[in-house]
Amino acid sequence: MTWQAELDELARRREMAERMGGAEKVARQHGRGKLDARARIAGLVDPGSFREIGKIAGKGSYDEDGALIDLAASNLIFGRADIESRPVVASADDFTVRGGAADAAIHRKMTQCEAMPHTLKLPLIRMIDGTGGGGSVKTLETIGATYIPAVPGWSDVVKNLETVPVVALALGPTAGLGAARVVASHYSVMVKGLSQLFAAGPAVVEALGEKSDKESLGGSDIHTRNGVVDDEVASEAEAFAAARRFLSFLPSYAGQMAPRTSSSDPVDRREDFLLSIVPREAKQVYSMRRVCDAVFDRGSLFEMGRLWGRAAITAFARLDGWPVAVLASDPSFLGGSWEARTSEKVERFIKLADQFRLPVVHLVDNPGFMIGLAAETSGTIRYGVQAMNAIYRAKVPLASVVVRRAYGIAGSAMSNADAFQYRFAWPSGDWGSLPIEGGIEVAYKSELEAAEDPAAHLAAIRDRLNKVRSPFRSAERFSVEDIIDPRDTRPLLCEFADLAWRGLGAV
Repeated sequence: MTWQAELDELARRREMAERMGGAEKVARQHGRGKLDARARIAGLVDPGSFREIGKIAGKGSYDEDGALIDLAASNLIFGRADIESRPVVASADDFTVRGGAADAAIHRKMTQCEAMPHTLKLPLIRMIDGTGGGGSVKTLETIGATYIPAVPGWSDVVKNLETVPVVALALGPTAGLGAARVVASHYSVMVKGLSQLFAAGPAVVEALGEKSDKESLGGSDIHTRNGVVDDEVASEAEAFAAARRFLSFLPSYAGQMAPRTSSSDPVDRREDFLLSIVPREAKQVYSMRRVCDAVFDRGSLFEMGRLWGRAAITAFARLDGWPVAVLASDPSFLGGSWEARTSEKVERFIKLADQFRLPVVHLVDNPGFMIGLAAETSGTIRYGVQAMNAIYRAKVPLASVVVRRAYGIAGSAMSNADAFQYRFAWPSGDWGSLPIEGGIEVAYKSELEAAEDPAAHLAAIRDRLNKVRSPFRSAERFSVEDIIDPRDTRPLLCEFADLAWRGLGAV
């Protein structure tokens, strides 16, 4: 006597589950230019590492003798897998089964998928396509009643955000709960032209008298520029690569040390072009991304959220193999001034770095908060103060490099001034409570009005103040700790990274 008959039954059920929504619906999925759920998992994780959980869960149909005729698999596939040999929880919605709607879902499977990461301290990757287990009007007829909205297991979603890295890839139209699952992540990606995200789709919105299509209502052009989603890519393969790269900088859970990698980039590498990259003319811009490439390990910079909050660059990078969080001003957008979106982006990023214990490097060229009616209307000062609060609350080591400007409250948010200041300034450093450009006329109004030659008097005042604003005057008073040759930035930041990680207990 053996159990071979039952093992044969198990194999048959597994084979049925692998058909997903059936050959026709899978072909339709591929015809839209989309991978199916199983192909997505295979493309994301290390080859051969995926072990599916609950593969044969679904809805069986039986003949009158109780024999299985067919098995309609559930529309969520999940399990444990490896990414770069580190264990993760990988999940994918199967759009071929009722578009991911609730009436084809097994809620316990979804809640177990969300409970597994924080329980076992494993990163979570969601690949979302459809409503993601959300509602469907057909559900009302299926259950024979309506219901008060609730999301079983959402407390696990919240707990994951508090404990493990969460990545969400929107890989098709995502609405309702599917859209919420995209947003409830630390890093999210959309595929341009393939992914859309909305609270409700065009057909529902049209009932309000507003006509649109999926792309115009919720395409990546909208959501990667308003801060709902972090990045857009050109293909699903690029989305998988972005997820893997993001996770490579982070620990598996909050409290663990992030991994260091080997680096062939010399710590003492000095780039001569840094001597002249910052223009002497204050209104001229330069590429802060070139500065980043020169300072951090070659090829290590991984920028997130490039299309929104554009006055700040937020990225992960490495210094002598140590992972760090990078916050850098972008003077090519609004001169680097923080407006509401930028401030919101900074706050979120600093909280992420602090949660997963990544030291922060801040490259500063900030002329202050954006001013004017649009800035006031959008609540810039509130978002700006929240960003500053996040920097002051952060417990991880932070090094700031004043590349050029640091003015006003936004400039003071370069670091926690009440803590030890690990800070360097380039000779191009320029700081104060208010830029003298535009401020002289206000401060010296009566004196200028009384002058015989106001223009000449203004020029004389400006010349006097330009001497006073020299960074060396600040260094005399120890208002800035060290003025450095810009070419020494990388060696000094590598030293910071080593000391920071020693302080965090990694060495």
